[in-house]
Amino acid sequence: MPAPRSATKPQKSRTTAPRRSSSTKATRQRKKDGLVSFGEQLINRVIKPLDLVVISRERIQETLDEAAERGRVTRHDANELVAELVRRGRQQTDDLFANLESLLGRGRGQLGTATKQSMDRIARSADRARRSIGVGPSFPISGYDELTAGQVEKRLPGLGPAELRHVREHERRHANRKTVLDAIERALND
Repeated sequence: MPAPRSATKPQKSRTTAPRRSSSTKATRQRKKDGLVSFGEQLINRVIKPLDLVVISRERIQETLDEAAERGRVTRHDANELVAELVRRGRQQTDDLFANLESLLGRGRGQLGTATKQSMDRIARSADRARRSIGVGPSFPISGYDELTAGQVEKRLPGLGPAELRHVREHERRHANRKTVLDAIERALND
């Protein structure tokens, strides 16, 4: 006679999912807060001031069909009214999206400008610190050959006359950019 089987099923080994770090949770919370903030701004700055409502073409048609059935409006007038309401709704939607794109574009532009300004400030500070302690390459501005004329001009303040002359000679031999050379001359004459 075979041995009786156990009434309980064997348990499978369970693997636990790795715990998420607090930084991952914090990142998710910031994203969630950003979305909530965006949603609140959209409601408070766009939807409420414009008194926007969302209604589908189908709901408009149903409402006017009911009015036509009750004899309050003719079928022809109801169809014309639906068409006009939809046309106006589409125009407002297009205007709304254009405004949102404009706002988002301005926000991106401001973020980009702020980032560039911060990076320039950090680079100028790093150049000053490197020069003051005499560490790193002997050229007064690190990464000079990769910089635009505007970036070079922003790094000129704080350079001494000997460093300015060094930069001027390098510029003349390599890129020979008139705007940079003029900015160096102005800095030397100040």
